[in-house]
Amino acid sequence: FWYTNTGGPLTAAEVEHYLQLMAETDGVEADVEQIRGFLEGDKGGQFIMVNIVDLNENPPTIGGVEPGASADDLMARYMEFMFPAMLRRACHPAFYGPAIGPVVDLVGLPGAHEWDQAVLMRYRSVRDMLEIVTNPEFAGRHDYKIAALDKTVAFPVSPLLYYSDLRFVLGLLLLTLCALINLLISGKRNNPKNLSGINI
Repeated sequence: FWYTNTGGPLTAAEVEHYLQLMAETDGVEADVEQIRGFLEGDKGGQFIMVNIVDLNENPPTIGGVEPGASADDLMARYMEFMFPAMLRRACHPAFYGPAIGPVVDLVGLPGAHEWDQAVLMRYRSVRDMLEIVTNPEFAGRHDYKIAALDKTVAFPVSPLLYYSDLRFVLGLLLLTLCALINLLISGKRNNPKNLSGINI
C-alpha cells in the first residue's frame, strides 16, 4: 500500500501549482512549459527516471565543500538530501552501474561519446518527484549535482518490464515461503516413521 500511489494522477490545479513552484525555485533548470506535457499526461503510476551521467574531473569549488572536492564528494552531498527525501516517498535507486567503455552507437548527439555511469531512479508518482524538487532545501543541494557533472541526460520512462519492483519481489518471496512451508508439512505427513494406529 505504501509502495503504490493511491492519490491518482495530478489534477489540473496541481499541474499549475507545481509549475508555478518550479518557476520560482532556484536550482530547477527544466523548461517549465516543456515539462507541462509530462505533468498533464500523468497517469498516476510509478515511473523510472533514466540518468546518463558524465562526471566533471575538475569540478569547481562550491560553498560548503572543501576546495579540491571530487565529483563523487559533491554527488554525495547532493544525495544526503535526496536519499531520505526519496525513501520517505517509496522512491529509490532501481539500478546503478559504471560505464565500462565508450558509446558504441551514437546518432545525432555530438560530443556524447564518453559517459561515466547510468542510474535508474524509481519514483512512486510524478507528484512525489515534484514534492522533492520543489522543496526549498533541494535548490541548495542541486548546486552540488550541477558542479559535479560535465554533462548529463535525464528523462522519465514508464516501466513495462520491471522486475526490481519491490511488490513483485515481495510476491516471489511470499510464494517461496509458502512453498517451503508446504514441503515441510507434506514431508511430515508422508514420514514412514509415523505409523501409529496402522495395523499390519
